[in-house]
Amino acid sequence: MSEPQVHHSSSVAIANQDSSVQSIPQSPQGWQRFVWLGPSFLWMLSAAGSGELLFTPRIAALYSYSLLWALLIAVILKWFINREIGRFTVCTGASILEGFKQLPGPKNWAVWLILIPQAFVAVATIAGLAGAAATALILMTGGTVQLWTIITVLVTAAIVLLGQYKLIEKVASYLAITLSVAVLAAALSVFPKGGELAAGLVPQLPQDVDYGEVVPWLGFALAGAAGLMWYSYWVEARGYGAAALKPEQPIDPADLSDEERTYLRGWLRQMTLSNTLAVAGALLIALAFLILGTQLLKPEGLVPEENQVAQTLGQLLGNIWGPFGFWFMIVAIFITFCSTTLSDQDGFGRMFANGTRIILQGFNQRGRWTNETWLKRVYIVVLLAILPIAVYLTFGEPVSLLQLAGIIEAAHIPIVTGLTLYLNHRLLPPDLRPSKFVFAATAIAGLFFALFAAIHLFQLLSPG
Repeated sequence: MSEPQVHHSSSVAIANQDSSVQSIPQSPQGWQRFVWLGPSFLWMLSAAGSGELLFTPRIAALYSYSLLWALLIAVILKWFINREIGRFTVCTGASILEGFKQLPGPKNWAVWLILIPQAFVAVATIAGLAGAAATALILMTGGTVQLWTIITVLVTAAIVLLGQYKLIEKVASYLAITLSVAVLAAALSVFPKGGELAAGLVPQLPQDVDYGEVVPWLGFALAGAAGLMWYSYWVEARGYGAAALKPEQPIDPADLSDEERTYLRGWLRQMTLSNTLAVAGALLIALAFLILGTQLLKPEGLVPEENQVAQTLGQLLGNIWGPFGFWFMIVAIFITFCSTTLSDQDGFGRMFANGTRIILQGFNQRGRWTNETWLKRVYIVVLLAILPIAVYLTFGEPVSLLQLAGIIEAAHIPIVTGLTLYLNHRLLPPDLRPSKFVFAATAIAGLFFALFAAIHLFQLLSPG
């Protein structure tokens, strides 16, 4: 889908390396600002797969509203992290990984620090999502979860490889909107009375809380470390700010005039609006799932478990609207987990191809091995199809695989946050850097996730 053109009365010309002249467009004004919300809208929809659809009802079934405060804090803090990742791309026109390679020290050390943990996340996430989608398929068609998991991984990988992802993404987006409206309506129909929901705003930890349940939920809520970095690619693809120039190398904003940087600040405000609306929408959906899980699953002692994921989640609407609600939810579960698998294969493939090119060019490699299109195909086949199938057939537990991925994501978020803050402080001029308040809030965001990851590690290592 082509991006709408912004009509502007003035623009600033800058010269790229081959001396041709391009211009940074003025940021959209008035109602045009809402036409340019695409990157955050797609980012919000991609977040619904594991965090909101699986882990939030699961946490609700286990702990009711007692961790509502943690959800709110996690989502708000990720707003700051996402904004800083988007800031770099808006101001330089480059992906966040292209920025990380600019950091001083051993060559591409920060890129390695991103890619190695994310390789484990990618395999576990794809295996878990496909396995969860298969639990819906067996209810509709019969067969075994193992067979449908293999088919799901292979079909979604083929769709991405054949370039049909955008068409599927559009269809899935409409369904995601429909599911979101249905879930919000259902949550309103069973909305808790009294101060039950408000009590969850008070920071507290349930007795005998299992951080192995809480940490992956917080790690995936809204988006994990990978999803946060992918926002950079969407902002770049949609041409926000300096990304409209499609530069081969990051633009140095310090070389731009005051007027050029004024335009970039306008794009930063546009990115902030887009990010804010997306986070608010994702938070509403998460709250709806928290209400449904608490009101409908917990009283019956139902927790979404492994091969019973779809059967249990179907009760969220089935208990309200009967068989129609149940089967609507089953279909929505299948399509949501499949579309999230697609977006993750596309996102991970893009990220690993970008990172591999950066690393190999650092060793003066050229040719096929630095062609991102070819590299992406290799990663989709090997890392995002063959390995997930092998891992699923070995372990066979989609929830446990997604929990593992979520724990790594939560532990990786502080690293991504620290690198991004360092990058923006080092490479952006003062008038484009975050304010002291935003810098401090983003740093606190990293510490928040680091704390929960550390507590979980301590719980794992504690005897008994």
